[in-house]
Amino acid sequence: MLQQTKVNTVIPYFKRFTKKIKNLKKLSTTRERRVLKLWEGLGYYRRAKNLLKTAKIIANDKKLILPKSLIDIKKLPGIGDYTGNVLLALVYNQPRLGIDGNVKRVLSRIHNKQEKKLDFKAIIEKNKKELFHHNRNSDFAEAVMEFGAIICKPQKPLCINCPIKKNCKFYRSNNKIKLSNSIKINKKSYNIFCYLNKKKQIGLRKNLGFGFLREFNLPIIEEKSTRKKLKNWNFLCNYKNSISNKKIDIDLYYKFSKKIPKDLNWFSLYTKKEFIPTFTKKIFKQVENLY
Repeated sequence: MLQQTKVNTVIPYFKRFTKKIKNLKKLSTTRERRVLKLWEGLGYYRRAKNLLKTAKIIANDKKLILPKSLIDIKKLPGIGDYTGNVLLALVYNQPRLGIDGNVKRVLSRIHNKQEKKLDFKAIIEKNKKELFHHNRNSDFAEAVMEFGAIICKPQKPLCINCPIKKNCKFYRSNNKIKLSNSIKINKKSYNIFCYLNKKKQIGLRKNLGFGFLREFNLPIIEEKSTRKKLKNWNFLCNYKNSISNKKIDIDLYYKFSKKIPKDLNWFSLYTKKEFIPTFTKKIFKQVENLY
């Protein structure tokens, strides 16, 4: 849940999720729709689907345990180097670090070198004895990530309060590196077309090309090049939406109709049982004003 999502946002979702699904065995037998419903609002729904797939794989193993090697754990859906290393550190207390943005920033400042000039895996391997000279590898892996988030922050790092400033070249240097903003904002513009009926229903289909919401129910979406009045469609509004590093400019169109294209299905604008992603719910709120 914490991938690409802040802790404060995750906490209520995590509590609700673990209250309803208490263990891995229970998760492995839970229907995907229920898992997605509990995940609803967190976004990046592929995480939830991969979590369910992984639970099923592990539950089918008689030992019912997480693999203990990086090679084996990376065979599970959605687990790469970062997640694999963090899991092995937290679950099995192995001497590993998950190399995320926070860890990279800490190591970059310690060496006072730009991230692109450093081989982080080589640095960790070379200094393994000094880094993992204790038996608290799990705590250390989590502490380094938290240290980067709380002390060695991207902007205005708390160098005066830093416990390792004596070993930090960034702190001691008069020529400190400047952090480069590695996050590129991807701007897109879309026309969204909503079929509506008098029963307060909207026509939705499974999306085939809207990357971050692939496979989920959405109205008709087309990338736009110009903003012109479209024949047979009523312009409702323009609004902006942000998802991670994506900034989306949306023109929303609608028409009332008794019939819809074959690839659409009617959904109530007030549905609660069905899983509807947050992105689509925002469209619902715009459309509700028509009734």
